Amino acid sequence: MGAQDLTIFHLLSLSVFLLPVIFINRRLNLHINRTLIKSIIRMCLQLGFVGLYLEFLFKFNSPVLNIAYLLIMICIACQSILKSSRLKFRSLFFPVFFSLLIPFTIILFFFNAAVIKIDNLFEAKYLIPIGGMLLGNCLRSIIIGLSNFYCGIQKDEKVYLYSLSLFGNRSAALKPYFKESFIASITPTIASMATIGLVSLPGMMTGQILGGSIPIVAIKYQIAIMLSIFYTEYFSTILSILFSLRTGFNDLDVLNQDIFISKK
Repeated sequence: MGAQDLTIFHLLSLSVFLLPVIFINRRLNLHINRTLIKSIIRMCLQLGFVGLYLEFLFKFNSPVLNIAYLLIMICIACQSILKSSRLKFRSLFFPVFFSLLIPFTIILFFFNAAVIKIDNLFEAKYLIPIGGMLLGNCLRSIIIGLSNFYCGIQKDEKVYLYSLSLFGNRSAALKPYFKESFIASITPTIASMATIGLVSLPGMMTGQILGGSIPIVAIKYQIAIMLSIFYTEYFSTILSILFSLRTGFNDLDVLNQDIFISKK
C-alpha cells in the first residue's frame, strides 16, 4: 500500500506551529520573520512547480530533457554555492560547475547501472530524484570547503605569503588551508553516517517505508545512497578547490581579491 495523499488542508494544518515561532522571534527581536515567511512561500511554490514539471518529465521520459534538467540543476547549485561562499559567479562558475559535473555524473550513472541495475540509465524517475539527492547534499560540503579555504587565506594573507616565500612552492603554502577546509567540509557527513539509524531515520529510507517497502530493503537503498552522497561530496569538494586555483591566484601565486563579492 502506498503513502496516503495529503490535502491542502493537511499541509495548512502545520502552520499552527508557525504562530508560536513568529511570536517568539518577535519577542526576542530576531528580525527573521519576514525572511522565514518568504522562504516558506518560496519552498512551497518551487516544490509545486517541480512537482508539475516532474510529472511532465516522467510522462515523456526523454533522455535529452532529463539530461538538460540535470544540467540546469547543476547550474543552480553552482550559483547557490558561490553566493553562499561570497565568491563571484562570473569568476568561478566553470571551475565549480566541472567540479560538480565530473564526480556527480560518474557516481550517478554507476549507481543506476551497477547498484540498482536499471535497464534505461536515463529513466526520469530514477535519474532526477537520485541526481537531486546527490546534488542537494553536495552543496553544504562545497560551500564550507570553498568558503573556509579562500576566506582563511584572505584573513591570514601575510602568513600565507610568508609560507610561500619560505617554501617557494604554492602547493606547500596552501596545504594547511586545504587540509583544514576539507576536513571541515566532510566532517558533518561523516558524523551523520556514524549516527544514522540511531539518531535519525533518513529521507530515502522513510520514503520507501511509507511507499510500502519492507524496512530491510529500504535500509539497503539508504546505505547505497549515503555512500554515493559521501563519494560525490568528497570528490566534488576536492575538485572545486583544485579547479579554482587558477582563477583564485595570479601568476605570482598571490590571492586574487577580485574573486570575492564585495561587502556592502
